[in-house]
Amino acid sequence: MAKIEPTVATPPSPQDVPVIAQPNVASLVPVQDAPAPAAPAAEPRGLDQLSRIEEKTARIEEKFARYEAVLTRAEASLERSAHKVDAAAGTMDFASIRDEVSALRSRVDATPRAATLFTTAIITAVLTVVLTVLVLKFGVPGVMPKLLP
Repeated sequence: MAKIEPTVATPPSPQDVPVIAQPNVASLVPVQDAPAPAAPAAEPRGLDQLSRIEEKTARIEEKFARYEAVLTRAEASLERSAHKVDAAAGTMDFASIRDEVSALRSRVDATPRAATLFTTAIITAVLTVVLTVLVLKFGVPGVMPKLLP
């Protein structure tokens, strides 16, 4: 069955509407009203569209309810985890923290200080200059000829 999409009908233009003249009230003869026909049955296509729209709405509402339930469970789980973290933070073992801080302090004390770093930098600079002069004076066989006499 082909899917029927809802459409919006455009109103007829004023030129297309036929003009009906008003009859003279004196010439009217009272006529007994015929029994009014039952209300016209709604268009089946319109009812079909309406039922599809209602079904889609129901599916969307169900999906929203599922998402809401999932988010509620996630929120509850997050709240439980936060309470556990708070409880764990309150009962921390301060002795183990003291041991970790002292171990970290000993590692920091074992790192080289400024004098050691400056000495290493000076030795590296001197060796670099000496090696550069040697390469320029004697060259590198197969790579670079000697450049200094």
